[in-house]
Amino acid sequence: MSIIFYHVFLWFYKVGIRLVAPWNRKAREWLDGRKGIFERIQSDFAGAAAEGVAFAKASATEGGVGKYPVIWMHCSSLGEFEQGRPVIEALRRESPGARIVLTFFSPSGYRAKKDYEGADHVYYLPLDSPGNARRFIDLVRPTLVLWVKYDYWYYYLVELKKRAIPVLLVSGVFRADQPFFKWYGRLHRYMLECFTHLFVQTETSRALLEGRGLAGQVSVSGDTRFDRVIEIARESAPLPLIEAWCSGHPVIVAGSTWEEDEEELDHYANSHPEIRFIIAPHEIGEDRLVEVERLFRHCIRYSVWVAPAGTSATKGGGRVGAGGSGTAGSRPGWPEPNVLIIDNIGMLSRLYRYATISYVGGGFGDDGVHNVLEAAVYGKPVVFGPVIEKYIEAVELTDSGGGIVIDSALEAEKVLDRLLKDPREIREIGDASALYVDSRKGATARIVRFIAMQKMLEK
Repeated sequence: MSIIFYHVFLWFYKVGIRLVAPWNRKAREWLDGRKGIFERIQSDFAGAAAEGVAFAKASATEGGVGKYPVIWMHCSSLGEFEQGRPVIEALRRESPGARIVLTFFSPSGYRAKKDYEGADHVYYLPLDSPGNARRFIDLVRPTLVLWVKYDYWYYYLVELKKRAIPVLLVSGVFRADQPFFKWYGRLHRYMLECFTHLFVQTETSRALLEGRGLAGQVSVSGDTRFDRVIEIARESAPLPLIEAWCSGHPVIVAGSTWEEDEEELDHYANSHPEIRFIIAPHEIGEDRLVEVERLFRHCIRYSVWVAPAGTSATKGGGRVGAGGSGTAGSRPGWPEPNVLIIDNIGMLSRLYRYATISYVGGGFGDDGVHNVLEAAVYGKPVVFGPVIEKYIEAVELTDSGGGIVIDSALEAEKVLDRLLKDPREIREIGDASALYVDSRKGATARIVRFIAMQKMLEK
C-alpha cells in the first residue's frame, strides 16, 4: 500500500463513519467519543499539573513530563486490552509514580473500560493523520508506548519513531497472508520498523518478521492473556447463587455466543431439563436477549432471577418457558428454568468455573472463535465451532487435547452426550486444558524484564 492509498483509505473511513452514524450506534459512539478530544486531553493534563502530580515544565520531545514517566498503551478493543492489562498492571507495580494513558480505537473497548482504575486517563485514539499524531503525542508526551497485538496506524508510529520514543508490540501474531509479507506491503513493513521491539506469540511469527529484515527486534514472549486468565481464575470471587443453582446438575456454560452458536445448543437444552445451561451472549442488547429467549424454552434472565420477588429488573422483564416473567425459583404452573441468560457484562470469566463442559462462541461466524483461554484455565473441556484458523490458542488447545471442534448441532449433541456419560473423559480433557494454559504463562514477566533491562522508564 502506498501513502496515497493510505490517505484514500482514511478519507473513506471517515466519510463512511459519518454516513452510517445516524443509523448505527457504534459509528455514532465512535464520532461522539472523539469530539473535543484534544481539548479534553489538554484539560486533563493541565489539571494534573495544577495538583502537582506529574507535570512540571518539560519539552514535548522529552519522554514523560517532569520527573514522572508516562506509559501509553493503545488497544483496538476490549480483547486487546485484556492482553495488555497484565503488562500495564505489572509496570504500575514496578513504577507506582508513572502516569498511565490508555487509548482505544473501538467504542466497545472504550465503553467497557472508560472507568478502568488502573489508568490515569482513558481516551479514544483520534483518527490517524500527521496533525493528529503530532498533537496527541505533544500533549501526552509518552516515555514508553505499548501497542497491543495490532491496529497499526502509520502516522502515530512514524511520529513516535521520529521522536525516538520506545514503542513495544505486545503479543503480536503474524501470518504469511498479511500485507506485511506481500510485494505491495512496503508501507506496512515500515510501520513494523517503527517498533523498538516486537514481542510475538509464536516462532512462526518471529521467522516471518526476521525474514523481512527485523532480526534483533523480535522476541517470542508468548501471549500475555495466559497470565491474565490465570490471575482471574486465582483472584475472582465466587458466585454463591450460581453455585447453588448449579449444584447437583451437569452444567454447560456457553460464553460469548452469537445466534449461530445458540442454534447449535437450543435443542439439546430444551430436551435435557436435568442439565443446567448458562448462556452469556456476546452482545446483550434487548433485541439479542429476546432472540435468545425465543430459542430456549425454559429460560430466565439473570437480572430477573436475582431481583426481589414482585419486581421487574429488565426492560424485557425476562421469561420462563413460552412467555411471562420468571423468578429465582419455579412458580406454580411453570417448569423450573434450566437456562440462565446472563444479561450483564463482566461475569463470564467467573462463570466458567462452574462448568462441567464449556462452550465458547464465535466459531460459526466469519470473525472466528472468541477467547477460549477464559474457559480452559479452569480445567474443563472446551467446545467451539470450526472457524479457529486465525486463533493460535484455539488451534493449540485442540492439538493439546483440551479443545473439541464441532461442525454442527448434531455433532454438538453427540459430543455433549459422550462426555456427560464419561466423567473420566471429562477429567482427562479438562486436565489437558489446564496443563496447556499453565505451560504458557510468563509472557508478562518477559516483557517487563526487557523494559527494566533497557531502562525504558528511567528519566
